[in-house]
Amino acid sequence: MFSCTPANDTADAIPHSGCGCCRPEVRSIGRRIVRDLSRRGFIAGVGASLASLGFTRRAASQPPDALRPVLFSNFLLFDGKSSALQGGLRLLVEAGRIKALAANELAPSDGAQVIDCGGRTLMPGMIDAHWHTLFAGLPISALLAADIGYILLAASAEAERTLMRGFTTVRDVGGPSFALKQAIDEGLAVGPRIYPSGAMITSSGGHGDLRPLSDLPRGPGGPPTAFERTGAASIADGADEMRLRVREQLMQGASQVKLTGSGGVSSPRTTLDMVTLSEPELRAAVETAADRQTYVVVHAYPSVAIQRAIAAGVQCIEHGHLMDDATARLIAEKDVWLSTQPFLSEEDTGPLAGQSQRNALQVFAGTDTVYSLAKEHKIKTAFGSDMLFSPSLAKRQGVMLTHLKRWYENADILRMATATNGELLALSGPRNPYPGKLGVVEEGALADLLVVDGNPLDDIGLMANPEKSLLVIMKDGKLYKDARVT
Repeated sequence: MFSCTPANDTADAIPHSGCGCCRPEVRSIGRRIVRDLSRRGFIAGVGASLASLGFTRRAASQPPDALRPVLFSNFLLFDGKSSALQGGLRLLVEAGRIKALAANELAPSDGAQVIDCGGRTLMPGMIDAHWHTLFAGLPISALLAADIGYILLAASAEAERTLMRGFTTVRDVGGPSFALKQAIDEGLAVGPRIYPSGAMITSSGGHGDLRPLSDLPRGPGGPPTAFERTGAASIADGADEMRLRVREQLMQGASQVKLTGSGGVSSPRTTLDMVTLSEPELRAAVETAADRQTYVVVHAYPSVAIQRAIAAGVQCIEHGHLMDDATARLIAEKDVWLSTQPFLSEEDTGPLAGQSQRNALQVFAGTDTVYSLAKEHKIKTAFGSDMLFSPSLAKRQGVMLTHLKRWYENADILRMATATNGELLALSGPRNPYPGKLGVVEEGALADLLVVDGNPLDDIGLMANPEKSLLVIMKDGKLYKDARVT
């Protein structure tokens, strides 16, 4: 149930005053979420519960002119693709899209709100290609033990903070984010656009299999365990079971499917060199996703796991920190995406122990290698932060972006977090939950926009301090922040 004394790491995750968590209506909402936590009633039950908590009122507290046309003037434009800023333009937003981008004579529509940017930088909203919406802001102990109502409320609060950091879109690569996505899309909660993968699919004992050992043994094709029923992960042993688990995620609305093909840092019973899915299992997932005209992303660190995934037809590799030159060359030749993260030290992961710490040290050591190889072989590279299990780490989303200056120019970094990541999202094809261009500022694109107090092409460090640097945040044509001094 809800706790009046959350763990220290989550103390600022759920703002409250007094003992609000003990209010009868809050306890009633928690009971309702639990009662409705079936696969059929999950989305409807959580949506109704979020509305009852007041999320409808919060979303409705947007100013009444939120849906008015908006004209941006007096700005320097970073369009998501160029290497320099462009001046002398105006930009008109109508009905959630960029209606026009033209020279200064562009006149506002009737009743349009005019935003004078004061010569500051206008750019696309940023995209995080590796995010875990439900797992970013709570410690793993809470995620494994807390009431689902508490977890969803914490995730909703973190989703709003994600948007306020300038990330208007995230690709969720593991976790039951479907209900929160729906609540955000319907205006019941505030947060970024979410491209959901649903449960990460792993083999028995693979990365993401956090079942207690008391759940063993599990027979082949056996029913999901209590851990699997949370929607965090799903076990697939064999090609037939893999097809079943992939179809379950797609049935719930996954825009892409996430598999774990090697060990991982946050799974202490694994090592990074492990290869945890066979090629027939990987191929079954790829074929099943292709039947729905979307793609599979595979978590893989060592070269053998990456090469096996590519042989099975996988279109996107996550991480890759232990790859060698031959594998990097293969990724480039096969035109496969690499979605990786610039982990440099324990500051980026929080303190770890045991096997998780040993795994993390291997990742830190491989970060320079993976980016150097990606540049050398001109691999299509996406940016993701992969912040997990801590609101203090989640705040570093923009800091992670600035780490890339070790390998890239500032313009390259901004392109990666905008237009390049937008291209990766488009791989979802007909499963794309937000049809339209993201990560670019051009006519017809979706109106996700930021106004930066400074020039991030000169100082990428601005993105590490969004509270101060981001004066305007717009998503889907709606203003969620306007801190200009007028």
